[in-house]
Amino acid sequence: MNRTLAIAAATLLGAAPLASQAPASAAPQSAVKFPAPLKVFDPSFIDTSVSACTDFFQFANGAWLNRDTIPPAFSSSGVTKDMNDRNELVVRSVLEDAMKNRSRQPAGSTARKLGTFYASCMDSTRAEQEGIEPIRFELERISAVTSRSALVQEITRLQPMRANVLFSYFPEVDPKDATHYMASLNQGGLGMPDRDYYTKTDSASAALRAKYVAHVARTLTLAGEPEADARAQAQRVMALETELAKSSMTRVAMRDPNATYHKVAIADLQTMASSIDWPVYFRSLGVSTTPAYVDVGQPDFFKRAGELVATIPLEDWRAYLRYHLVSAASPWLSTTFVSEDFGYNALYSGARENLPRWRRCLRATDSRLGEALGQAYVAKTFSPQARALARQVIDDIRASFLDRINNLSWMSDSTRKYALAKLAQMNEKVGYPDKWRDYDKLKVTEGGFAGNILRANAFAWQRVVDRPGKPVDKTEWGMTVPTVNAYYNPSMNEMVFPAGALLPQTFDASGDLASNYGSLGGSWAGHELTHGFDDEGRHFDAAGNLKDWWVPSDSVKFTEQAQKIVDQFAGYVQVDTLHVNGQLTLGENIADYGGLLTAYDALERALNRTGDRRVINGYTPEQRFFIAYAQSWREHSRPERLRSRVFTDPHAPARWRTNGPVSNMASFAKAFNCKPGDPMVRPAAVVPQIW
Repeated sequence: MNRTLAIAAATLLGAAPLASQAPASAAPQSAVKFPAPLKVFDPSFIDTSVSACTDFFQFANGAWLNRDTIPPAFSSSGVTKDMNDRNELVVRSVLEDAMKNRSRQPAGSTARKLGTFYASCMDSTRAEQEGIEPIRFELERISAVTSRSALVQEITRLQPMRANVLFSYFPEVDPKDATHYMASLNQGGLGMPDRDYYTKTDSASAALRAKYVAHVARTLTLAGEPEADARAQAQRVMALETELAKSSMTRVAMRDPNATYHKVAIADLQTMASSIDWPVYFRSLGVSTTPAYVDVGQPDFFKRAGELVATIPLEDWRAYLRYHLVSAASPWLSTTFVSEDFGYNALYSGARENLPRWRRCLRATDSRLGEALGQAYVAKTFSPQARALARQVIDDIRASFLDRINNLSWMSDSTRKYALAKLAQMNEKVGYPDKWRDYDKLKVTEGGFAGNILRANAFAWQRVVDRPGKPVDKTEWGMTVPTVNAYYNPSMNEMVFPAGALLPQTFDASGDLASNYGSLGGSWAGHELTHGFDDEGRHFDAAGNLKDWWVPSDSVKFTEQAQKIVDQFAGYVQVDTLHVNGQLTLGENIADYGGLLTAYDALERALNRTGDRRVINGYTPEQRFFIAYAQSWREHSRPERLRSRVFTDPHAPARWRTNGPVSNMASFAKAFNCKPGDPMVRPAAVVPQIW
């Protein structure tokens, strides 16, 4: 699940100390004003002028939509933004206290590093004074590239700095041996959001390409290149990236995990892309022993990348590296760089103004020191009791999914045995890590933020770079604790629910049972569990290995039913004349549908256990379940964001994530007394039967 394109990071209790931090009582806490708590089920959002059987999303959220205005700094508003707003206010109070009190903390303590990091980011005066200086040395190194070997060395140097150059390296869990990490190489190096922006021939795509070239030219000019030279270099950057895009796999093609797994011996990789000395590359990155094998995600891309490294003029490569370095650093440089970076990205988000500096600094700190923040955040927002109650909902979801597997008429006993084993071994992480990350080796200094960012990036890189061949750390979290999101990891066969997502409007430990099962159960827990059995997750076994455990005839039946979901969502309009990409969004749509079916079963299980079938605000438990589900997708998006998501986002728009699943469910029709022929009642012949 990814409710926002950029993953961001509540009842407030007393503050608790960070690791190595003095008690909170040692200094006054920041006075941050918090908005009224959100509700999992909010009757004031409902538009009773719309029939639930005609447009359920509009019925459940229409009154809110009619009065909502998207703030200028955002591309959308709704549940994720509202929850992020509250979470970030909590985190802001932690960071401001850490910043004010950092000199009182022991040198080298996590608390001091946290406050110093945030303080250096908030020092806008210094950023204005420094301008391009924080990266001037790196720009000079790029200008000194005069050989192919020096080019590869510079690419190797820039990748750990989070500069998006040529391709990416990262140690991933070996898809065929989930107990060990493996060196993984994947396509990359594009400045536009997706390869399709380079290859599509329509006028809108052509216009965006022209705007990208102009943006590259302006960025290079800001970095000190003469205007005429910058314009010429921008054209070279576009030409080079277009060649990379032509060899890049589409996002739809990459949804097949077998299509992106290619275990290649290092000698064969050297033949594939001979212009790169791969043993030298890995040693330069910090990998102590050259990997014997590498997972090359897209072999055709790497063949072409090797050719381009050998043949494209070095002048073009210098322009390309120069732009991508400045682009990566722009958010943390002076205002002219920040404004140029924001202005270009707004073409895809639709945001009208940048976030305030404190929010940008907060997100940078959460990204780099997230688990240091997480400890204080949990103490302020998420009690052990809430964690236990969230687990109860998740456990009911698991039990209900087990029943669904056992009762599938289309699945053979052989496949069923493996499916049940996978469910039984599926792990769940709820709220926060049991073991927090150690930041002792991270160096943070008073002064310029760019230096702290570079050191934080290097710290994160060194923590993982030498993992190939080593045992997998199953305690690791892929999201920080305040994040309003969740995920399923097929290689670990685990669901992960950060505390930031386990608060109202998603979940209320003291709230209505039916609403919690609709929101947390349907759009979160049931959704993530079903990802283990969607069109991608089903290819991984109980241990997390990429392995075909399906009887061929069952696989055919699954694919036939999945096509019904593809067809259903391809019929929905995303924005203007653009339709939802049914293939790209298939996995999320399967997870939404299967998750909601399972959550409804779990609700009935809970109602039978508690006997609590009260009518609240005029709605039955079943109706509140579905309304809470729809309100968990409450969202209002700018058209620019919706257009870019057609090409880049595997999630359908919120309206269809609501109306799509419920219109397939007889239990929904029964709850709201919908009749055949109503828009929210699809004919039985086209309703998919998967999980």
